[in-house]
Amino acid sequence: MAAKIRKGDKVVVITGRDAGRSGEVIQVLPKEGRALVRGVNLVKKHQKQTQNQEGGIISKEAAIQLSNIAIADANGKPTRVGFRILEDGRKVRFAKSTGDQIDG
Repeated sequence: MAAKIRKGDKVVVITGRDAGRSGEVIQVLPKEGRALVRGVNLVKKHQKQTQNQEGGIISKEAAIQLSNIAIADANGKPTRVGFRILEDGRKVRFAKSTGDQIDG
């Protein structure tokens, strides 16, 4: 099945603690149904000092459910995603609210 949310997409969080915040998808974890979004769902992690890395409390992104995020359209508002087949046979994503093509 084609992915509606991919790495590099601009997304908006629609539910949860960070509702309304937006960011770029860093990584998608399809088996878990989750994604990492830059600047969203930040957690504090106690990092032990290693030879290569400094120790202390660091802030990093935690995975968020795919159902809690939506693609941002040209206006920055959340939209649903549909698929179209172009004349040359390519399958592309489009924003259902505006009809604009997302990729390709």
